[in-house]
Amino acid sequence: MVTTRMKAWWCLSVALFFSLHLSAQEDPLPSWNDGAVKQSIISFVKTVTTEGTAQFVPVEDRIATFDNDGTLWAEKPIIQGLFAVFRVHRMVQANPSLKNKEPFKAVLENDKAWFAKAGEKGLIELIDVTHTGLTQKEFAAEAKLFFETVKHPSLNVPLSQVLYQPQLELLAYLRMNGFKTFICSGGTVELMRAISRPWYGIPPEQVIGTEFKYRYVDSAGVNDIYRMSGINTLNDKQAKPVNIQYHIGKRPILACGNEGGEGDVYMLRFSQGNTYPSLQLLVNHDDATREFKYEEKSNKSLGMATQYHWQVISVKNDWKTVFNK
Repeated sequence: MVTTRMKAWWCLSVALFFSLHLSAQEDPLPSWNDGAVKQSIISFVKTVTTEGTAQFVPVEDRIATFDNDGTLWAEKPIIQGLFAVFRVHRMVQANPSLKNKEPFKAVLENDKAWFAKAGEKGLIELIDVTHTGLTQKEFAAEAKLFFETVKHPSLNVPLSQVLYQPQLELLAYLRMNGFKTFICSGGTVELMRAISRPWYGIPPEQVIGTEFKYRYVDSAGVNDIYRMSGINTLNDKQAKPVNIQYHIGKRPILACGNEGGEGDVYMLRFSQGNTYPSLQLLVNHDDATREFKYEEKSNKSLGMATQYHWQVISVKNDWKTVFNK
């Protein structure tokens, strides 16, 4: 016989189950800890997508830009550098005489002194010689092989597993609410385009990055873009807003970068000049246990975050999970 008390208990249990289930289903950012940053993101999205309010933003103007290195995937070491090393070994294998030439020799011998002396110029030279001198089709094949075979040197996992899970959720959440998501990174544009759709859900045409000089070739059985030596644009610092203007023609209402190299602050400032409501996010790498802890000597990014009231994402405190699996 079912008593009134049993009925009440049953109703309460069912209500509690569906309440918890619904709550779990409604959480758009399950890998984020509850806190000020998560709530600011959810509140912002609700604000700009609520029709009939003064802060409503039309779908066509819901632009979000994300840096890549240290913002969407780990940057210790920078994956672009890993690709350059991968290319050095591939190029020397095809042409052994290169092993005695710089910067190939320095890479093969792990000559840190050479790179310390060469500085930024030497790094740019390495990127240039390993990323050019081939067609787009050839480069795409190299990028595909790289991402399929190379593992992260310290985490010892495929590179597809060093993406930040909370950021993947954020990208998906924004798109569910009518946002168009872009990558705007200092990384070379074609390397990021190789994985932008399958890894981030971002189509290649929505990737902005460092670009090399190109030349169209239609001869000797080749109908392709040839990658020439020389950087056309280095997409970093003040260049990011400029290239956003070139490629998108609108200011993002949400911009997300990371502390570590001062490279994203002007993208966030550009976003903040929007006539619409805007949100700026800055990832702070403060978790030495689950990721990598590092900071700028100048403290410029965190200093500007305080000055301009950006939301600082603490890897240690704001993310339940760091990497995707």
